[in-house]
Amino acid sequence: MQQTNLNDFINKIQNDPSLSDTDKAKVLQNAAVLRDTKVNILITGGTGVGKSSTINALFGMDKAKVGMGVDPETMDIKKFELSNIILWDSPGLGDGKDADIRHSKGIISKLLEKDSQGNLLIDLVLVILDGGSRDLGTSFELITNVIIPNLGEDKTRLLIAINQADMAMRGRNWNKEKNEPEPLLIEFLNEKVVSTRKRILEATGVDVTPIYYSAGYQDKADYQQPYNLSKLLAFILRHTKQEKRIVFANEINQDPRMWQKDENVEKHQKEIKDSFLDSLMKVVGKGVEILIDKAIDFVKEKLGSLKFW
Repeated sequence: MQQTNLNDFINKIQNDPSLSDTDKAKVLQNAAVLRDTKVNILITGGTGVGKSSTINALFGMDKAKVGMGVDPETMDIKKFELSNIILWDSPGLGDGKDADIRHSKGIISKLLEKDSQGNLLIDLVLVILDGGSRDLGTSFELITNVIIPNLGEDKTRLLIAINQADMAMRGRNWNKEKNEPEPLLIEFLNEKVVSTRKRILEATGVDVTPIYYSAGYQDKADYQQPYNLSKLLAFILRHTKQEKRIVFANEINQDPRMWQKDENVEKHQKEIKDSFLDSLMKVVGKGVEILIDKAIDFVKEKLGSLKFW
């Protein structure tokens, strides 16, 4: 439900003769909370890891606007605003010593920033690694020396995702016709997940299990369907506060092709559906059982083409 869709839902409820005035008033109250709910995601990773293609695949960035007035301390971080999701696109390390120092300070400043209620602004930190690179030293330095020490107590805010799975073995063992990895590549990628988790755990004591995916590309002249994007979205929702998950239904890419190719598409899309339902029950239909069913029906209508239902 984008803001206009949320207004559609409110109007539908307000004109529903089966609901009492009390129930309708609760809809307005709950909808106001949902309209003002924001999810702030800091996205970082080295040059060429596919941050832009990931953002575009997940959200369709043609509807994002570039935020203005960013704090000078974080001026290298680009701000993109959707209706309810704010993306902070930060450079990773590896652009030279001076740039690395500047980027590190900017990331730390953003991680320590608080909102108007005094809570940490950033809900999630998504670090994207390059599946096709053997040298991830600068990325691990970013994770272990910059991000983790400044996450605070809630280390579950850190997500690590390995992009460009199709290039992990220099393009070998990727079935281009089916757009999926063959068994040897799956084994290689799983080993990369294990080694990445182990390396971070040994260095920091923080246990983070990455996932792998391919954001694909959607150029006008060329197109490659994403792989494991449903898994990535489920991964993100799993680490988002329950009451905030539903706002992703406002923003996710409406192209069904983005979500179809996945190692276990039924499992991950069920998790996405359940995440939305749990969030709806917590926010939209709080205290009014009939509103839960009506909200579910409305979101089904909006997301039905994406096979999440």
